[in-house]
Amino acid sequence: EKHYGRDHVYVDYDMFMRAMDADRVVVEKGDMLLLHTAFTVEVMAMSKKPTDRIHAMCCVLDGRDEKLLQWISDSGISALIADNYGVEAVPARPGKGDKHPALPLHHHCLFKLGLNLGEIWWLHDLAMWLRKAGRSRFLLTAPPLRLPGAVGSPATPVATV
Repeated sequence: EKHYGRDHVYVDYDMFMRAMDADRVVVEKGDMLLLHTAFTVEVMAMSKKPTDRIHAMCCVLDGRDEKLLQWISDSGISALIADNYGVEAVPARPGKGDKHPALPLHHHCLFKLGLNLGEIWWLHDLAMWLRKAGRSRFLLTAPPLRLPGAVGSPATPVATV
């Protein structure tokens, strides 16, 4: 939100790096990377009466950007978490050729890397606190429910600053 506002913007590798550089964010192997887009703030402001804007608001990662996917692979992060409902654009930009994954970032992270994704997390309060404190690092615990063989599980995240 801080860098690209609340309009629907596809964030590619170069845009992502500029935002991280501007905020002096350092990502290390094993980190869980959280992305604040203000999507959940917008949803809550709709007071249970969503408008069509819900399908095209706030920034999303461009899952078709090969450089971004490669950075995710090389970064060694253990989870990629956002306050929107897909981390990437849903639906994704059209792919090249006849066969391509509908959600390329999901395909890359979940199936190729075994990397956990977190969606629709309330990050606003944490993001505002970190911004005010000039920080980007904190301890995050987010144990999922024990559901062997399940496709997904709600987490109970707690950030300690």
